Amino acid sequence: MTRNTLGEARTKIVATVGPACEDESILAELVNHGVDIFRINAAHGTQTDYARVLDKIKRVRETTGFPVAVLLDLAGPKIRLGKLFEDQPLEVDVGSEVTFVRGDTPANARELTSNYTKLVDELSLGDRVMLADGMISMQVVEKKKDSVRCSVSVRGTIRSKQGINLPGTSLSVSSMRPEDVDNALWAARNHVDFISLSFVRSAQDVLSLKNLLASMDATALVIAKIEKREALEQLEAIVDAADGVMVARGDLGVEIDVADTPVAQKRIIQVCREKLKPVIVATQMLESMHHNRRPTRAEASDVANAILDGADACMLSGETAIGDFPVIAVDTMNRIMLSTEQLLKTQPSDGKTRFFSRVHPVTSAVTHNAANIAEAINAKMVVVASYSGGTAWVKSKQRNYVPTLGVSSSDHTLRRMCLFWGIMPHKVLHLDTPEKLMEEVTAWGISQGILGTGDRVVYVTGTGLMNNTHNLLIVHEVPAIKH
Repeated sequence: MTRNTLGEARTKIVATVGPACEDESILAELVNHGVDIFRINAAHGTQTDYARVLDKIKRVRETTGFPVAVLLDLAGPKIRLGKLFEDQPLEVDVGSEVTFVRGDTPANARELTSNYTKLVDELSLGDRVMLADGMISMQVVEKKKDSVRCSVSVRGTIRSKQGINLPGTSLSVSSMRPEDVDNALWAARNHVDFISLSFVRSAQDVLSLKNLLASMDATALVIAKIEKREALEQLEAIVDAADGVMVARGDLGVEIDVADTPVAQKRIIQVCREKLKPVIVATQMLESMHHNRRPTRAEASDVANAILDGADACMLSGETAIGDFPVIAVDTMNRIMLSTEQLLKTQPSDGKTRFFSRVHPVTSAVTHNAANIAEAINAKMVVVASYSGGTAWVKSKQRNYVPTLGVSSSDHTLRRMCLFWGIMPHKVLHLDTPEKLMEEVTAWGISQGILGTGDRVVYVTGTGLMNNTHNLLIVHEVPAIKH
């Protein structure tokens, strides 16, 4: 099986690599069922593990012929519990109390420690503390020099290394730990396409990572994960600073009221649409498919609503990393996307030419009008020639439904296009000469059964007369095919 890229969903699929899908043959199957980007979660494993996975993905690119991209997800300053007393789980009921203490060693079962050394200093009376993605909730009722006592308000089982969320508490922890910096440098050396930064609180967090990558002459796009209340308060500035955004609903749904999470998701997507930045919606999209072959109706609706809101991509986490049915989960998401996008086709475009700082204004105008012409003449497809991916980026934000081929001679640019909504990456040899480009694409289209005699194709490319612009729009009609 190989991908019919022009007939697949416009919304992109990000799949997390883990034990359930790390076999090379399964990775290839995931690509052929619609995965555009593989996520490597740097919260688990070592650089040796990441390198092993990356080598497999490179071989999968060869076997599938598809330039699947890679996203390294930095763990960030995730605050976790230390080991419990004698490493035994602790059942806590409503009204019971536990105490956070300094150091690494609890003196009894009711004492808790943390990997964040300043936790005791930065908690205050009345602050909420949540464990295990919000499954357990407690409130600070007493603070001393070396300890903080908390009363449990939502019961549960506390275990070693559980995540700690502190909604409403301002922390001084750095956005990147030393291991995050080391992993980002590894990603830069290994030409990873996207790097996501966890627990972003300000635009400066994003710029710090960008400056680090610039020092390595790395071209990876930086994805800001929105999962803190502070990030929502600084959202516009963060989106401006980032190359893309991830709506990380797991921690976000703990940091803010879970009832506010859907509205926050819509707002994040809307800001990204206005600023022409790609946005990924992540966490628990098809959660029940960890162990079931079918998602719940609510999960199917969740994926559909993300697409209707304007998400460029949806992400699978445990569903592909540790789930029982990774390929079926990808296939299911792809089918939901295809069905949902039928509704989007009926929604009118706002008709605005959107200008983007990454490309020349002439390029934006030509790209916008290419889409309008393609619809008017019932073109079979639009072909966008792109050196860096900027032109394809602009085209993706128009939400035009004429199938669009993003062509480039650069493998790096093709992988970057894997995040751009509605852009199907395709490698060509002749990017600089319009006549040869049309011949190459026409021959490919005919061989794939996509193009036939009389079909029209709209090309966006450049004349070379204006620096750094795509100022040439060509309507090409496929000539009679010689047998």
